[in-house]
Amino acid sequence: MNKSSINLPDWIRDIPDFPKPGILFKDITPLLGNPGAMAEAVQKLADPFRDKSIDHVVAVEARGFLFGAPVALELGVGVIPVRKPGKLPAETRRHEYELEYGTDVLEIHTDSLVPEERVLVVDDLLATGGTVQACCRLLEECGVEIVACAFLINLEFLGGAKRLEPTPVFSLIQY
Repeated sequence: MNKSSINLPDWIRDIPDFPKPGILFKDITPLLGNPGAMAEAVQKLADPFRDKSIDHVVAVEARGFLFGAPVALELGVGVIPVRKPGKLPAETRRHEYELEYGTDVLEIHTDSLVPEERVLVVDDLLATGGTVQACCRLLEECGVEIVACAFLINLEFLGGAKRLEPTPVFSLIQY
């Protein structure tokens, strides 16, 4: 692996009080807008999984697509989108999950994965872990093996990694 002079956290911008007062939002758009920082992030997200016999990268809607697709290309595998209801055109499998106030649903095409395939779940940020946990439950229902969940950023103080146990969690930047 190349020794890089790019410090990825330098490309994450803090936005206070967004989307509501008291929240310090970690804005990834500066990183996305810099080809060197983006390439570095994608390479570093893929590196730990190059020898793990990954069959597919599963990307979580929507910002997960920004990292899932290039990580899949780095690993030489396809990318499978997990989406909100009504966004996928063919037959889907769905998983409903609880939110703080109500429920939500994630869907995946029924023909996108084969039981026992090895997948890497990729998203931009791990916060409380609720959406990625629901994605993992959906993938378990598909009969695949989740090798790990990989994130650009892990907000460790929110405990999302604990919620994903026993699935290994990898992240490039921790707050």
